[in-house]
Amino acid sequence: MLRAALDAIRAHGYERVAPPLAEYEESLVGRLKAGTARDLLRVVDPLSQRTLALRPDITTQVGRIAATRLAGRPRPLRLSYGGPVVKLRASQLRPEREMTQIGAELIGRDSAAAAAEIVALAVEALKAAGARGITVDLTLPDLVETLAAGPLPLDAPTTAKVRALLDAKDAGGLTALGAEAYLPLVAAAGSFEASVARLRPYSAKLGGRLDALQQIAARLQGVANVTLDPTERHGFEYQSWLGFSLFAEGLAGEIGRGGSYTILHEDGREEPAVGFSIYPDPLLDRVTSEAPVRRLFLPLGHDADAAASLRQQGWITVAALGDSCTAQGCSHMLQGREPVSLT
Repeated sequence: MLRAALDAIRAHGYERVAPPLAEYEESLVGRLKAGTARDLLRVVDPLSQRTLALRPDITTQVGRIAATRLAGRPRPLRLSYGGPVVKLRASQLRPEREMTQIGAELIGRDSAAAAAEIVALAVEALKAAGARGITVDLTLPDLVETLAAGPLPLDAPTTAKVRALLDAKDAGGLTALGAEAYLPLVAAAGSFEASVARLRPYSAKLGGRLDALQQIAARLQGVANVTLDPTERHGFEYQSWLGFSLFAEGLAGEIGRGGSYTILHEDGREEPAVGFSIYPDPLLDRVTSEAPVRRLFLPLGHDADAAASLRQQGWITVAALGDSCTAQGCSHMLQGREPVSLT
């Protein structure tokens, strides 16, 4: 599954990088604008007495690699990754604290074309990993800040209150606060076309973002379902103008997310980027439970050529080590050159 997803990503020109699971704490934070250290599981290195941390996310490491070792490479830079991450806190939907993360980052661009490539690639990688019935839920993480800083002005304390009320879809609270101009955003979540239609009155104030969203949705036509929740912010702390969540049929909760963000270089320069991460472990659980067991017991003196041919066809073979061996956990036994069911 990991290989299938990474092969799908590599076919689009993304080079794989493999940063370490544990690093010094300062190396894991500060490279992404708005990034934080709140989800780090820390230990003390007994040799150096410095604080080590287990990565909760590989994106920050890829950002550091892009800003240091690969800073001189031509942009846009396309990188991919896959490996384990460890979370400080689990969730009710995902109680596991260790999980597999696979992803890709397009560094140096965060245009509509770059975002469309990344979102489509995320869907393709999920399908390669075995997902079906994929839905992409788009969002504009800094929408309220953008409107509050210009066309629908609010001071900082009121902006924070409006964000909280929109998170709660509290129309009455917005009215009581005197923020009626933000009321259309409460009902803007839903199917993509309907949501975009509700946001059209804001189009001149959003600097082409609705057109960018439509370009992304057009790229996904016939490939995935698309919805839009323009004010959703949970989990998009370091995303800039675009965020998206990924869902798959038969799985509870999201299976991935991504969006645009900013990488900070050592000289203070900011670089745009867009990427995604998927967490495919639930797919492995489903595939394992749904896939038929095809384990073939090979008795002593079996036909080695026949066994090799069957392995190429996807059979798992277990060879006897003596006359008294039993067919441990096997569904079939090789007789001559053919597998015969043991049930």
